[in-house]
Parts: sequence; structure tokens; C-alpha cells
Amino acid sequence: MENRENVKGIAARTAMWSARHRVLAILGWIAFVAATVVLSSQVATIEANYALAGHGESGRADRIVEEAGFPVSPAGEMVLIQNRDGSDRVTAAEEVTLALSSVPGVGDVQKPIESPDGRSTLITFDIAGDPETAGERVGPALEAVAGVQAAHPDLYIAEAGDASGDKLIGDELESGLTRLSLLSIPVTLGILLIAFGAVVAALLPVALAIMSVVAAIGLMALASRFAPVVDETTHVMLLIGLAVGVDYCLFYIRRERDERRKGADPHRALVIAAQTSGRSIWVSGLTVIVAMAGMFFTQDVTFVSFATGTILVVATAVLGSLTVLPALLSALGDRVDAIKIPGLYRRNSQGRFWNGLLKVVLAKPLISALVAVAALAAIASPALDMKTKGQRIQDVAHDSPVVVAFLAIGDAFPSKTTPARIVVSADSVRTPEFEAALQDFRDVARDSGGKLVEPIDVDVNPAGDVAVVAVGLTGKEEDPASIAALELLRTDVVPGTFGQLAGATALVTGSTASSVDYNERLEESLPWVFAFVLGLAFILLLVSFRSVVVAITGVVLNLLSVAAAYGMLVFVFQDGHFEKQLDFVSGGAITNWMPLFLFVILFGLSMDYHVFVVSRIREGADRGLPIRDAVREGIGQTAGVITSAAVVMVAVFALFATLPLVATKELGVGLAAAVLLDATIIRAVLLPAVMTLLGRANWWLPRGLRWLPEVAHEPPAPAVPEQPSPRELTPVA
Repeated sequence: MENRENVKGIAARTAMWSARHRVLAILGWIAFVAATVVLSSQVATIEANYALAGHGESGRADRIVEEAGFPVSPAGEMVLIQNRDGSDRVTAAEEVTLALSSVPGVGDVQKPIESPDGRSTLITFDIAGDPETAGERVGPALEAVAGVQAAHPDLYIAEAGDASGDKLIGDELESGLTRLSLLSIPVTLGILLIAFGAVVAALLPVALAIMSVVAAIGLMALASRFAPVVDETTHVMLLIGLAVGVDYCLFYIRRERDERRKGADPHRALVIAAQTSGRSIWVSGLTVIVAMAGMFFTQDVTFVSFATGTILVVATAVLGSLTVLPALLSALGDRVDAIKIPGLYRRNSQGRFWNGLLKVVLAKPLISALVAVAALAAIASPALDMKTKGQRIQDVAHDSPVVVAFLAIGDAFPSKTTPARIVVSADSVRTPEFEAALQDFRDVARDSGGKLVEPIDVDVNPAGDVAVVAVGLTGKEEDPASIAALELLRTDVVPGTFGQLAGATALVTGSTASSVDYNERLEESLPWVFAFVLGLAFILLLVSFRSVVVAITGVVLNLLSVAAAYGMLVFVFQDGHFEKQLDFVSGGAITNWMPLFLFVILFGLSMDYHVFVVSRIREGADRGLPIRDAVREGIGQTAGVITSAAVVMVAVFALFATLPLVATKELGVGLAAAVLLDATIIRAVLLPAVMTLLGRANWWLPRGLRWLPEVAHEPPAPAVPEQPSPRELTPVA
């Protein structure tokens, strides 16, 4: 569609409308952001209920327990007393019991129990009140236990549990997020000041990105009615929103400034930026949203929450880039370069290094392509041995006293930390038949060769129709020993005992069972996610560039970027490199949700650079340039902005590696490494080499697809002004 300004497409037409009605566009954007803030304050955000979010057998068991009407249990805590030098633990246990009993808010202090090896004593108790806020009230109990430890240096006395774990995670995350908020915006602003060399131009992307994140978080309150929010969603939205929002504005502003420096008037420069960079933002934003939507296929509460949050923040960033940004640029004009920084402001933004590298690549495209592929293959190769695991408490501050105590309790009393839970549902579990089945279960567990570990605890709901039987599993979390014990429990022990009860249902849950079922669900959904994301990304590229070859090239290059990121993750977090520098302890595997999440995020983000660069190359091709010259011009003219955008993304992502959770470290390192490789090896070497080798074949479109709409990549020609009627010229003296 064309209008009187000779611009085509949604992005350009929207930008031109905003430029003509800039006051309305600017005030409308401010009102929109303010409305989302008011919305979030008036509409409570619905948090995800993890008890209803499980998969497979463990998920069904958890839902039975959730609906069975069990009283809300207070937060449970445990104190471990262990020998160091053969000292007597009895006196210390008595002192711990006495000290805890005198602490306000501590209740139900149990009698000490001894471990099977005779080296450990365990005392359990509760923190009264709402278990969700128990972390705020556990401090006095921790101090009381620390006091007993100080009086008995020859013993190891430490506390761990639900409340102390919540306090640890809350304190560590608050500290990390405070540090992140203090660093992310100044670091981003600093990079943009270097990139633009002007204060106003640097402030615009940061301000719009922050406003986009704020608006998206506000909208998430309403969206949580359909997709309940998990705790990490806000952090992910900040991560993606800041990176994408800044990049979109960066592309737009740099193109407008470049056209002004070439001699275009302010209006003409804005039209070209809208027709080219605006269109690239529109296409790449759609591709990111499509990629994020692939997470809905998992039907997992965490992925659905991530998908909803990232779609909202990307859509909001696109909206701001295509509406209020053109209005601001129209209002500012050349004042966008106001407050120039001496030594940093440059009229020519092309990168000398990348243009020098590009000469080498275009001179030897085949060798360059082979070297780039070999380098990416070497980086990706560790991913062939990728293993996954669930999140663990030691993934947060692994050297914290609470974490050390929790792990020690797990070693001495497996049934107290990560037990398997058999959920038995029947008309009544207060029957002689159930007691007989329970006794059979105890006997089988005792004779299991150590795979099932006592003590065995039983809890019955008030209605008497659901019982939860807890038993320890040998091994730790998801190691082969614990999985083998779970398999024995599910396939042999439970069917042979509780499974014999008439009309009863017996299901196994617990942390190990939940992790196994979660992994199975992910494996089932992976083909659907990959097919959806790859298929729709291919279609979007095909329609945008009217070329099957460009679409295939884009998909393959993005897959190489993802594979390289996987390799880096395995090398660092699974193999345990850079543990000291990143402050973590390798668990020998990657967090189980990370590979799928990184795939959709990276595939979407890689399209930013791909669409932007290929659009610029296509501009040259549409003007009739040979492919080598079009590649040289397109990549040469985008080298500076791609470098700046990549540095912004890498910096923001790398900051997330400073958070205490291993999962956020994996996310930060994986995204930062992938963007760095994507902007260097892939976009600066492999893409120009491959496109040069393909030549005219880059734009191949089968005859059967020539009905696809024509998309103009070349900037629109300036409107021809109406010629005045001829008149005699009067000489000027």
C-alpha cells in the first residue's frame, strides 16, 4: 500500500502517522505506560501454583494432595548434630531443644532421632504462622542454634529447612538484583554514549527500553489470569526487554542519522529509516514473538509464563520503536545529536576493523566459510555430551551454612530432605486393609538392600481418604542410584503393596519423581517446539525476502548460533570450567529447562541481526548491484550498529551471570556467548561468505511462490514536487 509520502508497509505508515501527529503519539505512549502501571496496582498478579503444575504421575499425585484438604503445614526446620571428635551429642541435643523451646514463634520441637550409622542426631521443629513468610521470622531460631554451636566447637551443629532456605534465597536474590539494577542501566548507557557520542541519542533507547519493560510488567498482571506468573518471569522480562528495546531503537536512530549525514533532509531521513529499519524491527519482532510462542507447546507453567512475559515485552518494545520513537526523532530533528562528547562523536559510523575483515572474507569466501563452520563446530562439540538436571538448593550460594547443613542432613537422613511420597487415594485409608498394606510396604522397604531408606512417615488428611507415605531414596536427587530406587518403587514396591488395595489409587511423587516426569514431558514437547519455531521463522523470512534460499540460510545460521551456545554452556557449567570466576559449583549437568528456553530466545534474538543485515544487502541488490558489492555495502554500512547492538546485548546478558542462581548464570553466559558469536563469526564472516558463494541464487523463488507479496527493501524515492508554471526569471543584480 502506498500513500502520498511514497512509503509502504505497516511499520513505515505507522511511523509517518506518528511523525505527523507527534504530540499525540508522545502523550499517547506516556499515557499507555502510566495506564499499565495503574493496572498492575489495581489488578493483583496471579502467582503460579506449583502444586498444580506438575507432569505425569507426580503431577497427578500432587493435585490429589492439593485437593485433599490437608491443613496448611507450618514451615519445617531441622537441626543436625554430628560428631567431629567422637564427642557426646546428648548434652548438645538437650541444649538445642531447650534453646529452641524458649524462642518465640518456634513450635512442635520433636524428640531427637539418631541416624542409622550412629554419627548424627536430628531435631525437627516448626516456625509458627504463614509458611510463605516464615523466612522473615526464622532469624531468632538460627541465632539460638548458632549459640549452641559456639558452646560445642567439637560438634557440628547447624540448621536448615523451609524457612531458612527461603530466607537464604530471598537475601541472596535481593542482593543480586540490587546489584543488577545498579549496574545494568549505567553500563547500557555508557555503551550507547560511546556508540553515539551524543548524550541525547544515547538516552533515548535506554528510556524507551525501560518504559517498555515497565509497561510489559504492568500488562503481565492482566495476562496472569490466563498464564500464572512464576518468580523468574520478571527477571527474564527485564533481561530481554532491556536488550531488545535498546537494539530496536539503536537500529532506527543510527539509520536516521546516517541518512542525514548523507545529505537527506530531516523528513526524508525519517522516511528512509521508517521504510528500512522500521520494517526490520517489525519483521524481527514478529519472529521473536513466534519463537517465544513455541514455549506454549510444553504446557508447562514455567515455560508458559516465560512465553507470555517475553511476548509482551517484545511486543511493547516494537510498539514503542514504531510509534513514539519516530515522533521523538521528528520533534528533535538534528537535536538528537545534542550534547556531543568530544573524542567520541563521529560522523562516519562504519567500522574499519569489520570492513577490513570483510575484504578478506569476500576475497576468499569458500575458505572463510569453511574456517567459520569449523570454529563453530569446535565450540558446539561439547553439546554432544549434554546432560540435564533439576534445580537444587546448592544452586544458590553453594557455600552458605544453610546449604551445607541441608546437604549434610540429606546424607544422614535421606527421608527428611528429598523423600519419595506415595499418595494413596481410596474411599478410606483408616482401614485394616490399608494398615496391612502399610506394614507390607515397611517390610519391603527394609529388605530393599538400602534402596528405600527409613524412617517412613505417614500423613492422613482430615477426610481420611488420602494418605501420604514418605520414604527416603538412596542416592542424591537425580543420580543413577536415586532414579533406580524410584523405578523400583514405581514398578514393583508400590504396585505390590498399596496397589493391591481394592478401589485405591497409589501414585509416587517427590523431588526425584517430579524431575523425572518433567524431563519426560520436555522430551515429548521438543519436536513440536522445534517444528513450530523453525517452520514459522522460515515462513516469515520467506515472505519478507521472497527467497527460499534466504529463508533456509537464516534458519541454518541461527541453528549454528544456538548449537555454539549449547557447547559453551556444557563447557562451563557441566564440565566445571570457570567455577571460581563465576562463583558456582558444577553439578555435572545443565538446568533442565535451559536448552529449550535458550533455543527459543536465541532463535528469536538472532533474527534481529539477520533481518537487519540481509535487508541492507537486499537494498543494494534491488538497486542492481552485483551480489558481492551488495554484500560489501550492506555489511559494511551495518558493521558499526551491529557491533554496538551486540555489545549492549552481551553486557546486559553478562550482568545476569552475576546473580546467585546457577540457572541465571547459565542464562547470562549462554545468551552473551551466543550473541557475541552471532555478531562476529556468523554475521561478519559466515553470512557474507555464504551469500557471496550463492550469488544470484540467494534470491531464488520457485514459480509456484511468485504470488507472494512484493516487499520493497530499497528506500522509497523522494516525492517529486509539483512543477510551478513557467515564468520569466528576473536577474538579480
